[in-house]
Amino acid sequence: MSTSTYYATVDTPIGPFTAIESDGTVLASGWTNTIDDLLGVIHPTLRPIDPAPRSELGDVTKAVLRYHEGDVTVIDTIPVRQRSGPFLLGAWEVLRKVQPGSPVTYTEYAELAGRPLAVRAAASACARNAAALFVPCHRVLRSDGTLGGFRWGVQIKRWLLDHEA
Repeated sequence: MSTSTYYATVDTPIGPFTAIESDGTVLASGWTNTIDDLLGVIHPTLRPIDPAPRSELGDVTKAVLRYHEGDVTVIDTIPVRQRSGPFLLGAWEVLRKVQPGSPVTYTEYAELAGRPLAVRAAASACARNAAALFVPCHRVLRSDGTLGGFRWGVQIKRWLLDHEA
């Protein structure tokens, strides 16, 4: 998988954003300037050996920039590849359907994912999501409306939610 796997970092209003993609499909992404923060969260069967740097990643980079400029639905068009068990795969697909400006609670997210009693499993799906932004785990809140955790920091999560409101 390493021959057609690339990464690029772009500046955003909330810091550098790096994505790793293969054939136009995002494997991992987040607000970091190094792929070292991303490689470990990619499933071992998808993890590239030696991704090559690029100045930009075509549609992926364009979507990141347009999102941060205000087109908060542009990320929906970018394909993502993650691998895990059936619940996590389904839960990540559900996250892609949570609309900007309409965050859900972890309890609601568990219900949407088809396992209403699996609130911890739903939270785990957010924590194990490698493709931040494109699989918008930032749109899930605690039942009291507080932010909860976010791999890239709660201040980034707050900015994203405010940006989408």
